[in-house]
Amino acid sequence: MSRIGFRRVALPSSVTATILIAAVAAGGIRQLGRPSEHASRAAASVSSVPAAGTTSAPASTSEEPTVDLDTALAAVVEPLLADAGEAKVSVAVLDTGSGARAVYGDGTYDTASIVKVDILAALLLRAQDEGRVLTSDERDLAAAMIERSDNTAATTLLRAIGGSEALDAANARLGLTGTTAAHAWGLTRTTAADQLTLLKAVFGTESELSAASRGYLRRLMGQVDADQRWGVSAAGSDWALKNGWLPRTTTGLWDINSIGQVRADGRTYLVAVLSGGQRTKETGIALVESVAKAAVGVLDAAR
Repeated sequence: MSRIGFRRVALPSSVTATILIAAVAAGGIRQLGRPSEHASRAAASVSSVPAAGTTSAPASTSEEPTVDLDTALAAVVEPLLADAGEAKVSVAVLDTGSGARAVYGDGTYDTASIVKVDILAALLLRAQDEGRVLTSDERDLAAAMIERSDNTAATTLLRAIGGSEALDAANARLGLTGTTAAHAWGLTRTTAADQLTLLKAVFGTESELSAASRGYLRRLMGQVDADQRWGVSAAGSDWALKNGWLPRTTTGLWDINSIGQVRADGRTYLVAVLSGGQRTKETGIALVESVAKAAVGVLDAAR
């Protein structure tokens, strides 16, 4: 399994033990957020959190190296894949308060229905450019597409913005660099890192989307139907999310994805988990939820 920014770093023994405990069972994730006193002292010595794929030099006041968050994330995610068969997974997570970020996996995945957030963002950009608000019909379609994951609504709105080429253009404005739109929108290809960029455009403040557009999209993601309230929501509370699930007829395996914002231990996190090759929808959801909890736990431990 490939991963971004993997670099072998000698972690303090107490942090390493905590990470391994977290990887054994879902219940251990909370232990990851409660490192020992020694680990807390090590975390306190870190003057800044490294960006994904980088490792800061040790602080001059400490002989212990800075924790590489990508490496720490790999240490908790890879054991979760031991019994996953052909499934592969990628995850990106951001602590919106500190800016700490970690990514595991650098491949592209089918979006399935998470692309509906992207489609609505593109529609909102188009309306902004035209100096108008969404029409009543557009709002009805947008609510159906996000809250109920209605496929017909997604097809209609993709056509309304100008098709896959227009979606690619909107993505360029939003800063997505590894996403390629497809006419069959569920087969749009993306990366976990790109989905994190999209989430920052929706939940952050520096965005091509206006405050009103961001608030509207967040509100819809916070009231999805009850049977779709799984995925990244397992990592915290006060969630706003969009999930995607797609059985592949050629293999009989599933794409299971989840993106969104959650609150955990008083912090706000953006989380994107993408997966393919899942044996069933149910096992895919369980894996995605375990990975989401592990990812949030890694940043929680690094505080």
